[in-house]
Amino acid sequence: MAGVLLVVVLTSFLLLLPSATAMGQACGNAGNYTANGTYQSNLASLAATLPASTNASSPQLFANATAGQGGADAVYALALCRGDMADNLTGCGACVAGAFRFAQQACPNDKAAAVYDDGCVVGFSDRRDILVPPANNSVARDNSTLYEFFNPGNLSGDATVVGAGVRDLLNQTAQEAAAGSGGGSTPARFATAVMDASASITQTLYSLAQCTPDLSAGDCLSCLRWLVGMVNATTSVRNGGRILVLRCNVRFEAFMFYDGTPMKRITPSSGTPAPPVPAPTADKRSGIKPWVIPLIVAPPLAAVAFCFIFYRRWKRRRNRKGNLRLRRKHANKLQGGDELDWEMEAELAEFSVFDFHQILEATDNFSEENKLGEGGFGPVYKGQFPEGIEIAVKRLASHSGQGFTEFKNEVQLIAKLQHTNLVRLLGCCSQGEEKILVYEYLPNKSLDFFIFDENRKSLLDWNKRLAIIEGIAEGLLYLHKHSRLRVIHRDLKPSNILLDSELNPKISDFGLAKIFGSNNTEESTTRRVVGTYGYMAPEYASEGLFSIKSDVFSFGVLVLEILTGKRNSSSHECGDFINILGYVWQLYEEERWSQLIDASLVPISHSAEMRRCMNIGLLCVQENAADRPTMLDVVAMLSSKTKILAEPKHPAYFNVRVGNEEASTTTKSCSINEMTISVTTPR
Repeated sequence: MAGVLLVVVLTSFLLLLPSATAMGQACGNAGNYTANGTYQSNLASLAATLPASTNASSPQLFANATAGQGGADAVYALALCRGDMADNLTGCGACVAGAFRFAQQACPNDKAAAVYDDGCVVGFSDRRDILVPPANNSVARDNSTLYEFFNPGNLSGDATVVGAGVRDLLNQTAQEAAAGSGGGSTPARFATAVMDASASITQTLYSLAQCTPDLSAGDCLSCLRWLVGMVNATTSVRNGGRILVLRCNVRFEAFMFYDGTPMKRITPSSGTPAPPVPAPTADKRSGIKPWVIPLIVAPPLAAVAFCFIFYRRWKRRRNRKGNLRLRRKHANKLQGGDELDWEMEAELAEFSVFDFHQILEATDNFSEENKLGEGGFGPVYKGQFPEGIEIAVKRLASHSGQGFTEFKNEVQLIAKLQHTNLVRLLGCCSQGEEKILVYEYLPNKSLDFFIFDENRKSLLDWNKRLAIIEGIAEGLLYLHKHSRLRVIHRDLKPSNILLDSELNPKISDFGLAKIFGSNNTEESTTRRVVGTYGYMAPEYASEGLFSIKSDVFSFGVLVLEILTGKRNSSSHECGDFINILGYVWQLYEEERWSQLIDASLVPISHSAEMRRCMNIGLLCVQENAADRPTMLDVVAMLSSKTKILAEPKHPAYFNVRVGNEEASTTTKSCSINEMTISVTTPR
């Protein structure tokens, strides 16, 4: 696809790596379109319709479309979602919509782009050949959209054996994907596989291969084999990697990065090619007949094979018991002596349990120079492992009343959650009184560090703020609906939204989160109300009732704070109201909402988008939980500029100051510092 722009969307997996900041996007030479012209209008039309087409095209999760009647202003696009999203149709559309937004923000006015996100691939161009499956295997020569990334650090074991195992894993996965017919809920031309740990390859390896389903089996296999052929002696022993072009991609990791059970289980080979077995020939001089040779050779070989199989099974059983003892040992530490459930023990194997001396070395003995801040759990330090990977270390304070509960909760929760808008927990450490959580390091601190600081807030223009709002919404939707668990965060606030090197948002701090069954959408009650004043839904703060709508309320507060640059609990500029919610609603009703927009965004050049976001924020903070939208509704409203929004009712905490004396009292109660609280409510 000549002249196509290559744009790379870095996922949470990539962003934890220091070298990831050197990536980003490279703008191509396909030419630019005229602002507000026909080409831009056609592109906007595709950006609005293609996400819905990928949802509707299940089970293939693939769609292509054209906008325009041909000629210079016609736009052609295709989108492919990762095959394990077959049961997550709204997530597919949301990913495609986000990819369109990123492409247009990263290289505005470019006529062509290819975007690689963790869950989808999107390409658009002014050339129709983007939609035509290349013939004669020429798809395997598409260098214009080629993207490679390999993780730092190497897999353990003999390099020759490990490298051979990785290439074997990828080749077999590619064959499985090319042969796939898309039966049932599995998309065509898609496969996942696992290679269990063995004596020769000590890590379990996971792989994925996929082609656009309009490729023939032969073209798909040719494309995938071309990509696998790029995995050389150096990259085949890395801790994972991926190679993509627009119509096919492969990936391998030392952790399970896709949903569902692997479609193929691959037995690791020794890595050393077996010598060819010579055909048996008759030796007339010895008098031995050809048919006698098997009778002579078979018994010893059978005995050797039996002994080898017995030894391997014994060793595997012993290793399994040893690993189980190790996991149970760490589980006992985490529980303070009480054994954790089997499900958690299994999850503990999916991330690292660090030794305390590793943490000390990484943080320079918890030096003050490395201290990033302190929360209810305890202090947080920056650290760096010898391989160069930067980390954030959260250390349980000995005086923390709820820190140990948070520690256990995060270990149980976060190992099961993987999303680009969630902070990644790398591992934990439990030694004596020390309880430590190790996260990916995000260099731009938290959202409050920017939006409430007069000097830094100007670094967040409107496009970036909108992307932050959308990212938080997609992360919450994942927690509420699409993750393996159903999670209510219960402490969503700006200081718990961390920003990566590209200022993309990541929800953090799951110490107060609650887990529910997949079908539980009803309200629950707790006697222990935890969270942060100013972000608590009224039914939760007063009655201990919480549900997914509790998080929706907190999200609405966040949206209004991002728009206004003011804290909800600020003690000034609330007009006649005790907090910002009522004040925003009043000015919105009076069509004076623009007076509230953060001064750093003036002059206002995106008034329609800003008013729409204010509308959504107010819908989320309505007093009655039933009146609030779900996060699925919110993502849909943010994704579509044409969807008609309901008018919000008055928000919760809708109180007006009535006099100077009361004003001083309510202002004081409104200016509570942002801190996590725990209150036991009477029953």
